[in-house]
Formats: sequence, structure tokens, C-alpha cells
Amino acid sequence: MKNILKLFQTLSVIFFVTLIVACSHPISISPIDKFDRNNPVSNKNVAYVMTDTQRSQKVTTPGGGGDKVDYQPYRDLERAIRDGLNSVYKNVIVVSSKNDTKAFIENEISFVFTPIIATTSSSESVFTWPPTNFDIDLNCSVINAAGTEITSFIVKGSGQAEFSEFKSNFGLAGQRAASDLSQKLKERLLSDPSLH
Repeated sequence: MKNILKLFQTLSVIFFVTLIVACSHPISISPIDKFDRNNPVSNKNVAYVMTDTQRSQKVTTPGGGGDKVDYQPYRDLERAIRDGLNSVYKNVIVVSSKNDTKAFIENEISFVFTPIIATTSSSESVFTWPPTNFDIDLNCSVINAAGTEITSFIVKGSGQAEFSEFKSNFGLAGQRAASDLSQKLKERLLSDPSLH
């Protein structure tokens, strides 16, 4: 009986130390849905700005059980942004600067989108680390090829996942948020006559 009690005490200490010394886990938040590009609405060509420095940026946000998750938001969400733009415009290119006039002229670019991404995550679970809630804010400024500002807007994507859904896909809530973001970006573009 003493041995069982001692084992229980040891396991309890290990459990609480694990809770206190939380670690971070890598996940991917790339979208799980792909957009169908059959009928772009606009015949315009557009560009979006994203640098290699942004793609390599790592972010840490809360998970469950006191743990945190690591991911690269620009790298993971680039496809969500591109898919949203591709669903509306004829052609989409990426540039590393909003001042790349040569690329804009060569590709007959009408609009240049500069996205800024912010993310948050959370989970009420004490025992599992993957986030069950994930939110993405995409703050986007839009200029024409001459550098004149056309508009700016914010699009929000959100995703949820339950413990029973995780299995080996621990970034599921983030991936759902990315797919939601892509769809919301499409809707925002279609609703703005200045971007047609």
C-alpha cells in the first residue's frame, strides 16, 4: 500500500511539473480546402506582397494544458491569400515589395495587396495541448500599380476543433480558420466595387 501511495505521489508531482513547465508544439495552419478557379469574376491581374523574411517568421500562441503552439503564419497562410485572390481575379502574382514597378508593368497589374497577419489561439482543455479555437486577422492595404491607395480592409477567419477530431492533425482549428479566411477574403473582394 505504501508503494502504491508513493507511486501516486510521484506521478502527481510529475503531472503538475509538466503543467507548470509548459512547452510549445509545432503545427501547420495551412488551409484544408482548395478553391475552384473555374470562373474568375474579374479580368484584372493583381499582385500581393510577401517577403521571405515574413515567410520564415515564427509565432507562438496558447494551446491547451498550459502549453503553446508554434507556426509560421505567412508561410502557412500564403495559399489562403492566393486562393482568395485567384477566385476573383484572372491572374495573381507575388512580389517582395509594393514598389516593384517593373513587375507591375510587365504583368499588367491593376491592384497590389499588402497583407498583415495577426493570429490568436486558445483551448479550455487542461489535458491536451492542441488549440480548440483559432482566429486570424488579415489587415490588407490595396494600391494601384502607380502606388495610389485604393482601399484597406480587415478580414477575420475563425476555426474550431474538438478533441475527438484532432487525431494526428493537431493544427485542425487553425486550418479551418485559414479556409474560413480565404472564403471571407473572396466575399470581401466581391462586395467592393472599387476592387472590380
